[in-house]
Amino acid sequence: MSKAISILDTDYTQWIKELSSRYRRSQIKAAVKVNEEMLRFYWELGRDITEMKAESRWGSGFMKNLSRDLKELNPDATCFSQTNLLYMKNFYQLYQPYTEITPHLKEQITQQVVEQIQKDMFSVPWGHHTRIIDKCKDQQQKALFFVHQTVVNGWSRNMLLNFLDSDLYERQGKALTNFSRTLPDETSDLAQELTKDPYDFAFTGITGRYNERLLKESLLNNITQFLVELGTGFAYVGKEYRIQVGGTENFIDLLFYNLNLSCYVVIEVKIGKFEFADVGQLGGYVVACNHMLRKEARDNPTIGLLICKEKDRIQAQYALESSSQPIGISEYDLEKFYPEKVEGTIPTIKEIEAKLNEKLLEQ
Repeated sequence: MSKAISILDTDYTQWIKELSSRYRRSQIKAAVKVNEEMLRFYWELGRDITEMKAESRWGSGFMKNLSRDLKELNPDATCFSQTNLLYMKNFYQLYQPYTEITPHLKEQITQQVVEQIQKDMFSVPWGHHTRIIDKCKDQQQKALFFVHQTVVNGWSRNMLLNFLDSDLYERQGKALTNFSRTLPDETSDLAQELTKDPYDFAFTGITGRYNERLLKESLLNNITQFLVELGTGFAYVGKEYRIQVGGTENFIDLLFYNLNLSCYVVIEVKIGKFEFADVGQLGGYVVACNHMLRKEARDNPTIGLLICKEKDRIQAQYALESSSQPIGISEYDLEKFYPEKVEGTIPTIKEIEAKLNEKLLEQ
């Protein structure tokens, strides 16, 4: 048998790399297409159950019978359990108002937004959808928020669960800011959406007495989780970043660059209550970054974010009105966020027994 000889030609090598890249892209596209077709089938099945009023028409045992009959006709299928059929029904009912263009819907959102919702819906894996359905119930806007965030950020199922349990929807974009006044229209909304209030710093593990240095070190020792909490597009630049203004040395607590906004983000962390002077100091750092770091051909204006333990909203609003620099003010929390309503998040013994009985019946 002759031994294969490696081809060392650079054109050949480059071609092989390109072929491999194209193959991987085709695999991804195929997986996405398969997922989309499956989700559309689930959607249509849920629509049929709803529009035919199947449960009232054929009685309380309808789901059990439907599951059994579909399994008999499709013995290789694993998607026709009673539980999954119920998810299909809920899948349709949760998003139905945002997928059929009614005159009422046209008054609320544009055709482009509706098309984006539909695209997002059929791009998210089914396992993600079931978790969103569990957590969001009839909260359609909240469900759509998590669907979109999953698509944009490429969240795994575990990452999605983490954010579903951290009240992200209630916190996202909630910082007090002056962005609408100090930033161009095309970036102010995006900058606002990148904020949170409060920030969840429970990952630092701090439970006892602490100072600002300990908090900042704990944030950076858990930099991956810190970046996840900050949101999409943040890249770490430095801690206690030195900038020389005239003859005076200044040290920025934390400096980041946001790739989506194409701007530096100055973050100051305060363990106490917000004070007027905090905005003046942060505004000075923002101006200094604009003069010394920002490249006008590449970077948008620098943004400042003050994260404090406590703030008086009126005082903070007054401080923001006094500043000409784009600044946001948020609080942080060191305790893990849990949903206000925890009923149903931990199964009861009765629920566990019912689930086991359902599995036995399906065998």
